[in-house]
Amino acid sequence: MFDGLCAFPLTPIVDDRIDVKAVALLVSRATGAGVDSLGVLGSTGNYAYLSRDERHAVLESAVDAADGVPIIAGVGAVRTRDVLAHVEDAQAAGASGLLLAPVSYQRLNEAEVFSLYKDVSSASSVPLVVYDNPGTTGFTFSDELYARLADIPAIASIKIPPPPEQASARLGELRSLLPERTSIGISGDWAAAESLLAGCDIWYSVIAGVLPGTAKVITDHALAGRGDLASEASMNLEPVWSLFRMYGSLRVTAAIAEDLGLISSPSLPLPLRGLDTEGRSKVADAIRRCRLEA
Repeated sequence: MFDGLCAFPLTPIVDDRIDVKAVALLVSRATGAGVDSLGVLGSTGNYAYLSRDERHAVLESAVDAADGVPIIAGVGAVRTRDVLAHVEDAQAAGASGLLLAPVSYQRLNEAEVFSLYKDVSSASSVPLVVYDNPGTTGFTFSDELYARLADIPAIASIKIPPPPEQASARLGELRSLLPERTSIGISGDWAAAESLLAGCDIWYSVIAGVLPGTAKVITDHALAGRGDLASEASMNLEPVWSLFRMYGSLRVTAAIAEDLGLISSPSLPLPLRGLDTEGRSKVADAIRRCRLEA
């Protein structure tokens, strides 16, 4: 479950309600393409904007559509009490793993983050993924905190942001600190090919939630050691990666899914809004240049 390709599907919103049929469609596309797991209710799944009942509905739809492919469910919330409620719901819905970022309004310190993961691990009967997403949460994990968290038996994987330096050097640092059993996963899709080739175990992929077959090609080449082919397949998507870096992956991925007719438009929960006319024109151009199809 913590190796290979994990696809993160969108949670489309239509008329301020979750489009559960669209959730099921995106999940079915990903499983049909052969992804190894699904990250449901991650940042791409807009978990922070959904009520407890809405999250449960998304999970039920995803589990039904996944056809046995493991679901890793996002359970983040501002208050530990609410995180634990989402843990209970995710396990009841059939999630095989949990994904947790240290979400907060007040800035957290390392002791508070460690206690959060400790509390969640104690309440969970399935493995937990540590989600390091400083751009969204405002919290940056130290390597020392990574090591402390990895000693908790329930924590199976760490989802890291794109390394600021060469991926191989960063992976070497992390491997020296973490137990062998701890999976290291990359987010930031433009860095995936290099990071998988450098030794990451899993790609936690935004684009795979919409274009799973495209992401699977990159993953398969990289994990088989076909570096030239993996790099070439990733470079072919540079027009998309450039837009990810410019606008953020959520809005671009939603625009791609809308443009390809996979989901209705608009699809984001207010107050989030999709790309403006200029941004959508750039997405349409990237789709054409990359020859992307639904």
